[in-house]
Amino acid sequence: MDKVGVGIIGSQFVAGIHAESFARIPNAELVAVASPTEQHVSDFASRHEIPNHFTDYRAMLELPEVDVVVLGLPNYLHCQACCDAASAGKHVICEKPLCTTMEEADQMIEACASAGVKLMYAEELCFTPKYVRAKELVDSGALGDIYLIKQCEKHDGPHADWFWDVELSGGGVTLDMGCHGFEFFRWMLNKPEAVGVYADMGTFVHTDRTRGDDDAIIIVEFEGGARGMAEESWVKKGGMDDRAEVYGSEGVIFADLLRGNSLVTYSDVGYDYAVEKAGTTRGWSFTIYEEAWNYGFPQEMQHFVDCILNDEEPLETGEDGKKVMEIIFAAYESAGTGRKVELPFTPPPGKRPIDLWLEAST
Repeated sequence: MDKVGVGIIGSQFVAGIHAESFARIPNAELVAVASPTEQHVSDFASRHEIPNHFTDYRAMLELPEVDVVVLGLPNYLHCQACCDAASAGKHVICEKPLCTTMEEADQMIEACASAGVKLMYAEELCFTPKYVRAKELVDSGALGDIYLIKQCEKHDGPHADWFWDVELSGGGVTLDMGCHGFEFFRWMLNKPEAVGVYADMGTFVHTDRTRGDDDAIIIVEFEGGARGMAEESWVKKGGMDDRAEVYGSEGVIFADLLRGNSLVTYSDVGYDYAVEKAGTTRGWSFTIYEEAWNYGFPQEMQHFVDCILNDEEPLETGEDGKKVMEIIFAAYESAGTGRKVELPFTPPPGKRPIDLWLEAST
């Protein structure tokens, strides 16, 4: 095999980023897309020059030219689609979060292992150029011993309605965006075990839209003494805010994904640009260009293609996704009980992260 055939499940926001990313990879070929709405999927296929489109992803899985499937679905559909793809002998790239329950995480990992296919957990922050350079500095010892990492991702709400529905998403902003920060911490620290989580969260603004948390602060403690602090928000006005800070005994790094490589823009009427769909673009804003590249999506997908071609283990695996889910569950448990939760933490069977918070407050 000298080229990997790619099938995308989904035709909305993140599926577009995936399609754009794979189009940049010379040893990958977009061969199919599946999404349940005919008009959406046919338009998507035409826009990205994908030769095959389906309204049932299971029909796409029958194509022999599809080697890897990318899951760009609502969270509650990840597990079934992953298991179906594995049963069809397809490698799987799963968008974050991995799933909505710990049982689903085990099912997905086991299905891929049993079928002999690879499962990559798609955490793009581990491939984001600024953050890759920051990790190189950390690994070189330039900052000494790391004692604190901070990460924030903030805007004024998600781009699709299903995110607001906790029955479909499984959680609020902690699940949606905290998952980025938690794996960023693990990766930056070379994946030590998390040993404690303390979280504070609430529904501060969007009470008319969701029962989930729309703003959260989470502190994660790791073996060795380092801490990670994630600040995640669906209530922040003025466009996207995506930053990280790394503090060590010998130095510090500040990395802003948007401000340092964006256009300072003013518009009376606003404009349509992918990263700005989280909020209005009227008035002053920071207009990012080469969004997919700056966030590391093409680099992430190239890495997985190389793993398939060279039979190597991905940097981010299903097991990593499961570790993130454990931290997410611990965060909702902490917010619900008002106390720090020690890890390892096993949530009640069948529960979604949001259940641990909502049930504690009733």
